[in-house]
Amino acid sequence: MTATAPTTHWQTHPVTPDRFEDFADVINPNRRDTHCWCLSHRLPGKDIEALGGGSREQAMRRLCERENPPGVITYRNGEPVGWCSISPRSEIPRLAASKLIRPVDDVPVWSIICVVVRSGHRRQGVTGHLLAGAVEYAASRNAPAVEAYPVDPEGRMDLTMAFVGTRAMFEGAGFRVIGTTDAVASRMPRLIMRRDL
Repeated sequence: MTATAPTTHWQTHPVTPDRFEDFADVINPNRRDTHCWCLSHRLPGKDIEALGGGSREQAMRRLCERENPPGVITYRNGEPVGWCSISPRSEIPRLAASKLIRPVDDVPVWSIICVVVRSGHRRQGVTGHLLAGAVEYAASRNAPAVEAYPVDPEGRMDLTMAFVGTRAMFEGAGFRVIGTTDAVASRMPRLIMRRDL
């Protein structure tokens, strides 16, 4: 008799306050307050300070209480394995004010600004499920389109910049290139990719 492989069960949910610890397990398992907490690309320092009273963790907790939480967590068989920072572009102050990643039109897009797969779970198909779940979340909130700003590396990508994602990763999730930014990551140009919903 041949044994069958167990079925993998995937779920993606917004990072609401009751899921904050799952988010932290992915992004900051050691709970270091000086760690990014996925705020650096979202809010200027003065806003982080005002929102969290000096604590980056508390600032992120406050964001999770908002009508549109700041992203989604993907679970594999109940374990949190991936994080995607996704929100309406208008709710990401640093992006909304950016002179390097400017809007290409008036569509009120949702933007993906960070993708993280938990250590020990990389190269196991998490990213595809994470991006699909992020797009589904945005669609459930009536987003007309989702944008991302990945790099297009010629060779192997510098893993310290992995949070921005790559062109191939987003193409696999149904995104298409609609432009380029004036921003770079590890000397690689960043693209503007969009998936219409």
